[in-house]
Amino acid sequence: MTNLPLTLACADYDRIMPLATGAVVPQGIALTVVIGRCGSWPMRAEILGRVLSDPAIAGGEGSIGAHVRRIDAGDRSFVALPIFPLRGFAARDIYIRKDGPVRSVTDLIGCRFGIYSWVASGSVWYRGYLRHLGLPMDSLRWTVGDIERAGEVAPSGALPEGVTAAPEGRFLAQMLVDGELDALFSPPRPQAYDPVDGPIVRLFEDFRTAEKDFYRVTGIYPPVHLVIVRRAVWEANPWIGASLTDAFGRAGAAFQTAMRNFPYATPWIEAELDETVALMGEDFYPNGFEANRAGIDEFCEQAYLAGIVSRRLTAEELFAEYLAA
Repeated sequence: MTNLPLTLACADYDRIMPLATGAVVPQGIALTVVIGRCGSWPMRAEILGRVLSDPAIAGGEGSIGAHVRRIDAGDRSFVALPIFPLRGFAARDIYIRKDGPVRSVTDLIGCRFGIYSWVASGSVWYRGYLRHLGLPMDSLRWTVGDIERAGEVAPSGALPEGVTAAPEGRFLAQMLVDGELDALFSPPRPQAYDPVDGPIVRLFEDFRTAEKDFYRVTGIYPPVHLVIVRRAVWEANPWIGASLTDAFGRAGAAFQTAMRNFPYATPWIEAELDETVALMGEDFYPNGFEANRAGIDEFCEQAYLAGIVSRRLTAEELFAEYLAA
């Protein structure tokens, strides 16, 4: 039997490289992976847009936040697979002004907070992390905008009451430096960041400890992006869900094995891997539904609390087609 030709698009994450190079082959699929370049944040946004708009691409990397909004609106034009190419903790992405008023978590109460999007997956987890820290969310004043250059984030519609857009021509990182904001959530590290000299520093200098504490309490390594496929492709070949989930899992395992066998990507990667495995287990970047049920349910809860969906969705709803196949 001829393998099914299938093209997916994804950013150039190390864990998907065995798939992109053909070292790992999904059963029954002749896979082509269109990958981004250089790990840039704008590139990721471009890839996500192309997955949605390019009919020559069967699917690929998608935003969990966008997918829950589609499901909430009754739009099932894309089918979600429990494959998570991007995850991220939140503590490292909280930036403050070195000479500003914020020195600790409690200082965030009542502060002016910048954030790059109200509805993006990362921003849902960011606000969830502040809830985890016990901050009263109604005390925060939010400004949404581009961090350092125009067009970083696609427009996301009307903002909720109490959330304002950054003034035209103003960027959040500079607003933080200028004292117009007290704190900033930013996925890319701002150019003005310097851990010693500032003017922008991290709230959590030792963000690793803060993020480990979050994992110990929740057991969640927050998934940010997932893999989606067009409904027409899925309906013609529903078996691809299991095949792709297995293949992405094998690709991740192959990458991790490579890091163990040739541990020179960074000087102390072996120690880092040992420490991570001790806390999170060997498969700390898992794919599959059951391994991610708790994380997806928590994301759905935070999306509801943020007002970006009208009801509390469940992991089963998001992956209904996959589970029924």
